[in-house]
Amino acid sequence: MTLNDIYHAIDPVALSLGPLQIRWYGLAYVAGFICAFLVIAKLSQRWKIRIDDDAFFTVVFCVIFGVILGGRLGYVLVYGDGYYLQHPEKILAFNEGGMSFHGGLVGVIIGGVIAAKITKIPFLTLADMGVVGVPIGLFFGRCANFINGELWGAPTDMPWGVVFGGAAGTMPRHPSQLYEALLEGVVLFIILFALSRKTPARPRGTFFGTFLLFYGLFRFTIEFIRQPDAQIGYLLGTHWFTMGQALSIPLMVAGVVFLIYAWKTKKPQMGLPDSEISQP
Repeated sequence: MTLNDIYHAIDPVALSLGPLQIRWYGLAYVAGFICAFLVIAKLSQRWKIRIDDDAFFTVVFCVIFGVILGGRLGYVLVYGDGYYLQHPEKILAFNEGGMSFHGGLVGVIIGGVIAAKITKIPFLTLADMGVVGVPIGLFFGRCANFINGELWGAPTDMPWGVVFGGAAGTMPRHPSQLYEALLEGVVLFIILFALSRKTPARPRGTFFGTFLLFYGLFRFTIEFIRQPDAQIGYLLGTHWFTMGQALSIPLMVAGVVFLIYAWKTKKPQMGLPDSEISQP
């Protein structure tokens, strides 16, 4: 069975219960959140980061809210091409798809800052723990993009090309969603997980910087064979430079900045202050 056969054999709707449809895309978000928070819990134990249940669920709530709201608004503002100004009632129509990773990242950062203020755990400690689990969610999300037949790649004559149909036409295309699942998901997780094995934990900001640098690098690379969004196309009059690449450049720069900061300051990872730990 070829990859093209697999694509056409999978229904984007995982389960139908009367009028209710549960899609693989929604399940990918749920699975990603669960796995990410299991990683956070495990890292807090390995790194001996003090965090109680109240603080943990505060972080969980802020991150989930930031991902969903930031991802949606990022897509609306960057990729909407004016559509949502004419149809504002569609802005929160999550069931129709349309999420931006870069917007979700901004949302998570804002949510993380809020969680850090509430819990009094340093933001970079929360960020370092959180980003180790993020690639797992990215893996599930990119696989769901493939099942949905969205964010496809450029035409190809490779034997693993997929005919997505619809707006993608009838020519085989690169399954760029799966390339991203491999690089942004599997490879990036292996890098971060390997770094996280060291105890005591590496300096504050190490993992956040590593994530930003490698995600930006992987995304920039994949964009060369990923079809740009039809409403935006290529930028600066080129036939290769996309919005995804433009947004990935500052991520790589920020990643280097955080790595330099971590190397120079060597601040240890820290959890709740003793006075903030809930007593049974």
